[in-house]
Amino acid sequence: MINRPDYRSRISQYNGTLNAFVDQTKELGDGLAWAVKSNIAVKNLPLTAGCAAYKNSIAVQDSEVVSRIRQAGGIILGTVNMHEGALGATTDNPEFGRTFNPWRHGYTAGGSSGGSAAAVAAGLCDIALGTDTMGSVRIPSAYCGVQGHKPTYGIVPTSGVVPLSTSLDYVGPIARDVDTLWKAMSIISSKKFDGELPLTKLKGLKIGVWSGTSNIDISEAVIRGFEDVCKWIQEEGAIIGNFNPPDYEYSKSRRAGLLVSEIEAATAHGISTEDETPDGFSKEFIEMMRWGSRQSIEKKTEAYKQIEVIRNSAKRIWCDFDFVISPTAPQQAFSFDDNVPANQADFTAWANFANLPATSIYSGLSAAHLPLALQILGPTNQDAGVLGLAATLETIFGKPPMPVKYSFVS
Repeated sequence: MINRPDYRSRISQYNGTLNAFVDQTKELGDGLAWAVKSNIAVKNLPLTAGCAAYKNSIAVQDSEVVSRIRQAGGIILGTVNMHEGALGATTDNPEFGRTFNPWRHGYTAGGSSGGSAAAVAAGLCDIALGTDTMGSVRIPSAYCGVQGHKPTYGIVPTSGVVPLSTSLDYVGPIARDVDTLWKAMSIISSKKFDGELPLTKLKGLKIGVWSGTSNIDISEAVIRGFEDVCKWIQEEGAIIGNFNPPDYEYSKSRRAGLLVSEIEAATAHGISTEDETPDGFSKEFIEMMRWGSRQSIEKKTEAYKQIEVIRNSAKRIWCDFDFVISPTAPQQAFSFDDNVPANQADFTAWANFANLPATSIYSGLSAAHLPLALQILGPTNQDAGVLGLAATLETIFGKPPMPVKYSFVS
């Protein structure tokens, strides 16, 4: 294992296969090397948000989060691919192409931050920034076998980010280990993440176990992997209990989140309810935004109300539990030839609706040799505790391995 990978050489060697990076800088230095999702402004690079409409739109200044990285001595390697407009979870982009999963070519890296997770998993950067509206940092982290954190709302700035949903968007880091997530948060967050990452002791910890098995169609591999996780945690002395999010009606809540995203994306991209088709957006993306805009005032109001109910009810659960765990996604990475599951965000969206910090961590490989993942959720503003528990569990599961093809050579 080398101390300092030559990321530029690795990008040159592997990006043609993965299609993670879409634009690169020429920056050099000794700081942490970052990739940035292409809806986050990097001065002098295209700010496309994955849309052909903006491929010639050059950022005139850095986003606030990129500015913080530079102030800390970080190196921006470039921007990475994403699902068009951040409205989707496969990173099958009609303009910039598919980003492939480093664990299996032909499989999705997830989305919408698929390029971010693939770049980290393949060892093309130290850290990647993603955005997360209903799971778009955590789902690709899970599929690519890396660690990803969605912060509490407001502690990481979103200024200079092309929005999908101004109500639900978060910016978060993806890295190969939890300690690096901690370092990333110490740089990009307005809250203090000082000193060493504190491990959270499992003995006596009250953990809610959200299996979702009675409400969500979950693959057998994910079920078995999560059962193993719960067994290990209990053996380490945690007190576990069954948990289901209050007022979280899976398909109804998912639809509410999508409708809010569609409404707010239409505003962000200037899509009206008229039938004209603006250049530079796919038909699918336009139809989703337009569908949201055309809904009645009553339906729109109900969607926002549903999210507010979830946010308020989530405050009650922390009398019973210190943390909640769940699978990150109901399935592992899947082929681009497969039908896209509608329920990919059923575990992750709740944290966005409820404004909870959430970390996805690698929890092993399935028999099919694809990554499994665990999601850890904690109370609002308790990001340090969530990352501390993630670090503790990382010592049990082990740090994520790299796919053999992309392993660093000594």
